Amino acid sequence: MKWNKLGLVFSQSGSNDWKKNSALTPTPILLNEDVIRVYAGFRDEEGISRIGYVDVSAHDPTQVLGVSEAPVLDRGRDGCFDDNGVILGDVVKYGGILRMYYVGFQLVKRAKFLAFTGLAESTDGGLTFQRISEAPVMDRANGGTTIRAIHSVLFEKGVWKVWYAVGDSWQLIKEKHYPNYNIWYTESADGVLFTASELLCIDVEGDEYRIGRPSVYKHDDKYYMFYTKGGISGEDYFPGVAISEDGKNWVRKDQDFGLQLSEEGFDSVHLCYPRLVVVKDRTYCFYNGNNMGADGFGVAELLEW
Repeated sequence: MKWNKLGLVFSQSGSNDWKKNSALTPTPILLNEDVIRVYAGFRDEEGISRIGYVDVSAHDPTQVLGVSEAPVLDRGRDGCFDDNGVILGDVVKYGGILRMYYVGFQLVKRAKFLAFTGLAESTDGGLTFQRISEAPVMDRANGGTTIRAIHSVLFEKGVWKVWYAVGDSWQLIKEKHYPNYNIWYTESADGVLFTASELLCIDVEGDEYRIGRPSVYKHDDKYYMFYTKGGISGEDYFPGVAISEDGKNWVRKDQDFGLQLSEEGFDSVHLCYPRLVVVKDRTYCFYNGNNMGADGFGVAELLEW
């Protein structure tokens, strides 16, 4: 794949209490022919993330048009699975509404955190989202007792297809605990109840201890998946790509991803969480850089698959 980096788009400088820093897991949708809305998780001074948005020009995605003044989705009620913050997920246009699949975090005594999937919907064009339930739509299960986080959703031929991260353990690296997880697939008739069989799509390889944040796209009758992987050095955090004929069985082609670290700047150490949006004949990739989005997000144009 070939790319043209366009640069840093947005860096949160602490304009108010709920967005002091970071713009985590940028997730763009084409709002209209002129505007790309990039949903992201903004952190407060405690590190708790709430979901807001940055509107950028569809003609020049480095041009910021506006930033949400209030969260479109706040943290959950105390005691709920998402009471310690929320991040994207995915946003899917469905009929006259927007569906937001999000990951909710909760702190517990004997694990670093728990992360399960919630669902919220918007009927006002994405300005606000309301939870369909205070309970997760994808909760813990055997083999996924700490993480079951939907990150990519396609609605095809009446079937909701989802790719998600599953975690069940932690790994101590340089005296810090990091979550182990890999990528799974399942389907749903309504996108709310997930009772179908589950399939392991992509597992860790070599010195990797985690691989997740899948982003799946259809191009030339093939499925492409971007993901982010980390090795036990605790320092590398970088994307890869896999290709599939059916969305279930994947071949990793990490060497073909193409987008590289910069020599300096916001993406000189890490590059992670790539997510595409198509604007007419152009495809843009929004992504986080160093320290998982602490310095905001950038954009690149895809020149060749």
